Amino acid sequence: MYINLTNQRSKRAISLLSLLLLAFILLPNALHAAKGGKNSEDIKRGKRFFMGLLPKELNHESCVSCHALTPIDTLSWNPSALEIAKVVDAKTFDEFKSSLMAPVGKKMTEVHKNFEIEEADLKRIRLYLKDLNKNGLPPAKKTYYNLILFLFLGVIITLGLVDLIFTRKIKYPFVTLLVIGLALAYQLKMVSEEAIALGRSEGYAPDQPIKFSHKIHAGENNIDCKYCHNTVEQSKSAGIPSVNLCLNCHSLVREGANSGQFEINKIHTAVMNKESVEWIRIHKLPDHVFFSHAQHVGVAGLDCNKCHGDVENMHVLKQQEDLSMGWCVNCHRETNVNMEDNEYYESFKKQHDLIKQGKQKAFTADQLGSNDCMKCHY
Repeated sequence: MYINLTNQRSKRAISLLSLLLLAFILLPNALHAAKGGKNSEDIKRGKRFFMGLLPKELNHESCVSCHALTPIDTLSWNPSALEIAKVVDAKTFDEFKSSLMAPVGKKMTEVHKNFEIEEADLKRIRLYLKDLNKNGLPPAKKTYYNLILFLFLGVIITLGLVDLIFTRKIKYPFVTLLVIGLALAYQLKMVSEEAIALGRSEGYAPDQPIKFSHKIHAGENNIDCKYCHNTVEQSKSAGIPSVNLCLNCHSLVREGANSGQFEINKIHTAVMNKESVEWIRIHKLPDHVFFSHAQHVGVAGLDCNKCHGDVENMHVLKQQEDLSMGWCVNCHRETNVNMEDNEYYESFKKQHDLIKQGKQKAFTADQLGSNDCMKCHY
């Protein structure tokens, strides 16, 4: 009798635990269905419309063909889906509908001229964009190719050493030694390249908060670099222009030939909200290095393209050089300093006398002490 009661209690306990486990699994889904299940389905359907998967017969460009959902490595003048989502989140449905069906500006008018979609589906697209603004894009997947290759080479080296010392399966030991040598050499190459790359970012060209084209401003419109970077001759930093300086032109110029009104509107939104534009710095030296634009531009009179490359032909600004110490040192060794009528070098009387006497044609920056360690690392 005692055994039967114990078995029954055990069965009841197991049944109760099973029910609790089932409830634990199903309860979140049930709550989701109760609170926003329909909403979730509408968001999914809205995403399909945004990506052009719906409707089946599409007579216009899909949203994603202009407004990318993932970062791309080429310049797109169109705002990304995430940027669109931030704007949509602050709009009412009527404002959202109007911006799609009756857009303002030449570029949007041309792109949206055949845009036809039912109101119910527009609401779903808006729901999807609001959800995108809230949750953001899924994080990019990391790649581990170099790590896997490095470990694989390590395994080859280990197997080769085991064969040389213990198993001796390979008839000709020099073959094993050759494989070990090649694998080790490639590992050392990988380590050296990664070590050298520490703190360097040659080719770095991040997406900026506003799609600003140096090619259009400095190239096509011939705006002097010093107009925007107005502290470059007197300060350590070249300076980042404020949005108020942008308004000197863009209070009148409200639509770009490539970007439409969206990018320029960001400037006006920043002014209206009393916010600054958080530009991403591209050229950055380590903290233990001193560099002054005043010395190089104000005193030496160097052109911007000497360090920054052909900026006038860059839509997207990138770091042209590696900015390594070797690059700086070599430039100092190769560059002649213009000492004539230069107040900074008036005290270099010995050098001026040598030039006047014809004993020296010119002096490089290195010969005037620019490569002394304490000049940059003090």
